[in-house]
Formats: sequence, C-alpha cells, structure tokens
Amino acid sequence: MNQERIFQIIRMPHISEKSAVLGDDANQAVFQVASDARKPEIKEAVEQLFSVKVANVRTANMKGKTKRQGLRRGKRSDWKKAYVSLEQGHEIDLASIGG
Repeated sequence: MNQERIFQIIRMPHISEKSAVLGDDANQAVFQVASDARKPEIKEAVEQLFSVKVANVRTANMKGKTKRQGLRRGKRSDWKKAYVSLEQGHEIDLASIGG
C-alpha cells in the first residue's frame, strides 16, 4: 500500500474520554477513517504508519449531527470510526502525533 492511500484511509485520531479509557485499559486506539475504507486496509495502514502489530479492527459508521442556526437547518457529514486493538506489547502514543 502506498503512502498516499495510507493518509487517505486514516484521517485523524479520535480523541475523547471513551478513547482515552480504551487506550489505557484495552490497548486500543480510535481513528477517524475514510468512509470507503475496509477493515484489512485499516489494519495494514495502521501497521505501516505506526510500526505496530494490530490484533483486531472494529468499525462504526457515525451519523452526522443535525445543527440549527436560527431558522436554517444543516447537517454535518457522516463519518466512519475505527477501533484498532493492538497486540500485547505494542502501543501508539497519540499525544505525541500532533507535533
């Protein structure tokens, strides 16, 4: 898989309280990924980008929220979330990715 496709698949890490708990307790990382990305592609992209071994990948399609501004209604885009379980002894430090 080429570098361009890797960066198309993995958009950004998803930082939340739930993802922080999963990172500490279950050795998992949560990413926002491309809507057309499949589980094997996500696994390969994470392994190449972070040099870790991935045990399992679970995905969830997230519906965009409906927002209002006065009388106008709008909708945020739908997106896909990937829960990546890492092998024992492997770790991704998401705090140091931003720079």
